[in-house]
Amino acid sequence: MHKKLPHILLILMTTFGCKQKSNEVTYKHTNALINETSPYLLQHAHNPVNWEAWHPEVLERAKKEDKLLLISIGYAACHWCHVMEKECFEDEAVAQLMNEHFINIKIDREERPDVDQIYMDAIQMISGNGGWPLNIVALPDGRPFWGATYVPKDNWVKSLQQLAELYQKDKPRIEKYASDLSNGLHAINLVETDTESDLFNLDQLDAAVHNWSNYFDTFLGGHKRAPKFMMPNNWNFLLHYATAMDRPDVMEFVDTTLTRMAYGGVYDHVGGGFSRYAVDTKWHVPHFEKMLYDNGQLISLYAKAYAVSKNPLYKEVVEGTIAFTQEELLDESGGFYSSLDADSLDENGKLEEGAYYVWTQEELQSLLGNDFKLFQAYFNINSYGHWESGNYVLIKDKSDDAIAAEFNLSVPELKSKIASALAILKAERSKRSKPRLDDKILTSWNGLMLKGLVDAHRYLGNDDYLEMALNNAQFIKKELMKSDYSLFRNHKEGKSSINAFLEDYAIVIDAYISLYEVTFDMQWLQTAKNLLDHTRDHFYDETSGMFFYTSDNDQSLIRRTIETDDNVISSSNSIMAHNLFKMDKLFAEEGYDTIAKQMVKNIQKDFEQRAQGFANWLDLALLLNQNFYEVAIVGKDYKTLGEEMARAYVPNSILVGSPKDGAIELLQNRFAEDLTLIYVCQEGACKLPVDTASKALQLVSN
Repeated sequence: MHKKLPHILLILMTTFGCKQKSNEVTYKHTNALINETSPYLLQHAHNPVNWEAWHPEVLERAKKEDKLLLISIGYAACHWCHVMEKECFEDEAVAQLMNEHFINIKIDREERPDVDQIYMDAIQMISGNGGWPLNIVALPDGRPFWGATYVPKDNWVKSLQQLAELYQKDKPRIEKYASDLSNGLHAINLVETDTESDLFNLDQLDAAVHNWSNYFDTFLGGHKRAPKFMMPNNWNFLLHYATAMDRPDVMEFVDTTLTRMAYGGVYDHVGGGFSRYAVDTKWHVPHFEKMLYDNGQLISLYAKAYAVSKNPLYKEVVEGTIAFTQEELLDESGGFYSSLDADSLDENGKLEEGAYYVWTQEELQSLLGNDFKLFQAYFNINSYGHWESGNYVLIKDKSDDAIAAEFNLSVPELKSKIASALAILKAERSKRSKPRLDDKILTSWNGLMLKGLVDAHRYLGNDDYLEMALNNAQFIKKELMKSDYSLFRNHKEGKSSINAFLEDYAIVIDAYISLYEVTFDMQWLQTAKNLLDHTRDHFYDETSGMFFYTSDNDQSLIRRTIETDDNVISSSNSIMAHNLFKMDKLFAEEGYDTIAKQMVKNIQKDFEQRAQGFANWLDLALLLNQNFYEVAIVGKDYKTLGEEMARAYVPNSILVGSPKDGAIELLQNRFAEDLTLIYVCQEGACKLPVDTASKALQLVSN
């Protein structure tokens, strides 16, 4: 678990520009953000800018005072957010200008993705670009008319002066532009109900993958571009597609991608876990922030890939990534923190991106002694692994077999020597100033980590991972779920303040279904169903046949967004469609399947030309074109046989189990005294039962 060591205080003092007197930290400025719990907002609580959080009363005051809104959106691990804070928001003259002409609102995009989505769409319509920090100037009612990402101080001041003057002199012009932009924000988010088309078929799916393959980097993995993001849903779908359609060429590409990511600097070879993306094509130099959502999804992905290939590298990545999250991000309550910053203090006490993670050749030679030459070859302490200013980011480009042969070692001997060297580096690195921790707990990101732990237990067989998963599942249920099965988005130090979004519900439902499949504990399946029904009641849009991102119980924004594109996290609608499809197999009377199929029809027009942006939707389209199996296990050995069944990679199935006749229809009238039987079913129609997992898996494969 993460320990908040004294150096954290030093980092905060550096960031906030505070002084220490008589064992107390004092600040020249304090604004309304001091009352928030988000670490990102608290980072700005001692800026001279009169920042406020996004609250209805703040927006009402803007209307009454007829003052423009200056909305600045970022997150705690964002490097350029820190740069702009230092250059602009800590400057008293800049702050005076902002305070005089604007009501200044700071938003943690991770807490309020609903607001971020709208203003990100706005800036992309304005400039064609997006990113963070995201700075928006809007009318008092929240409608935007100007936006930018990182802006140097001089340009920032000039822009704000011009905008404030324009609002005073030509308000109708600004209002007209804001109105047009608002109409555009509504138009680009419309989803039309498609009642005419047939569901996406296998021929179309093949065509989509073929078009997509033009962008595959078959040598280095991922896409032919830089930067390279991990995109777990892309490789998860292609893994499913390659196995289902018997496509060894696609499987080879997936294997290349997962291997190169694991070899690259984006994976922390010393401490485990992945950074957010690589700035280059070979996965070498990361943007060093480490996010829970990436690591949770990548645990799932590598665990599934291990189930298919039994590649020991994939198992090592799962184990190393879980070890990282347990050591650095796990709260004693069972919840997981959000991220580690890209920046940390270097040896001169200056915040630098990646300072915690990089090494000089001299350091490595001194620390590793006689083993340096081996380590140098293994992790490319040469021109291939050099980053900048004499610093190296560890990267592999050869297999263990190749390196072992080069040094006349057995593979176990090589692994032992490298493990010892990495342990030395980890001990040395622990003496450095750690990256800042964002210790807020987010519901959806915890759901992704929960799913990762479940998949790691399922495919690697480690019971410790199941224990962590159960602790996290109980935490979500106790701290983030209300009695009516509505959820909170956030949690910190016993407080939850923001209502959850569709993403939170969809991901937690998915995780709870998966947890049920490895425990057969009915509470998780029933809770998933209760959450699903709550979501259908409060998020579903009858007009479009999709789900809104926000509940009908929450404050209305410029629009109620419908999120459909799969990004670094799959879209909330695609995850929800998966949930509806699976739950229909167990609760057919609810009509979930009808909604799921309509959702696919509404979105599928873009699948062939933009497959990478709809990977999770394509995964569901593949399921809809496959035989899908409900596997029911009934009898005293149901858990043992369930574990055997679960260990196989069969994405087109759902597992249920009970010692006797169970609560759901699929488990009723199946019990036979002194026997444990496995029923392989489709749409509730079952084949003759069998008594071993191997026989059941044979029925599924046939």
